[in-house]
Amino acid sequence: MKKMVWTLLLSFAIVLPVIKTQAQAQTHDLEHIYNPAADAKADIAAAVKKAAEEKKHVLIQIGGNWCIWCKRLYKFVEDDAELKAMMNKNYVVYHLNYSKENKNLPILQELGYPQRFGFPVLVVLDAKGNRLHTQNTGLLESADSYDRKKLMEFFKQWSPAALLPSNYINE
Repeated sequence: MKKMVWTLLLSFAIVLPVIKTQAQAQTHDLEHIYNPAADAKADIAAAVKKAAEEKKHVLIQIGGNWCIWCKRLYKFVEDDAELKAMMNKNYVVYHLNYSKENKNLPILQELGYPQRFGFPVLVVLDAKGNRLHTQNTGLLESADSYDRKKLMEFFKQWSPAALLPSNYINE
């Protein structure tokens, strides 16, 4: 009996750290999604360059670490393997900070004042840095979360493939 108890305790001692590590791998640092100290202009230029190399668009999520809906959007996409794959396949993603520490107002002006929709707000740039679309994320919500189908549709409709002229020649 003692041997069985010790074997069980030893098994738990081995298994629990593995379970804890797996759980930690699935958690996200929701307090540091946005970097107020970042050089956003340089970061966006680098994202545009990378998007051109990878034949993608740039997806800018504008918000702040103070914003519960910004955290919900980030976590919602990160936790859904299909949404995350669709996003990463088609976009170079950048999280642009808007906070009392750094509002990035000159960049928001260049992007056509997307803050008018509240936060988070999504801006899609092409691989040359031209703004293609500004998305009010309130339209992608469902109750106290986001709507998976609406997000997937958004990612598809603003992907590089959706904007290829060859898709519309024979219409």
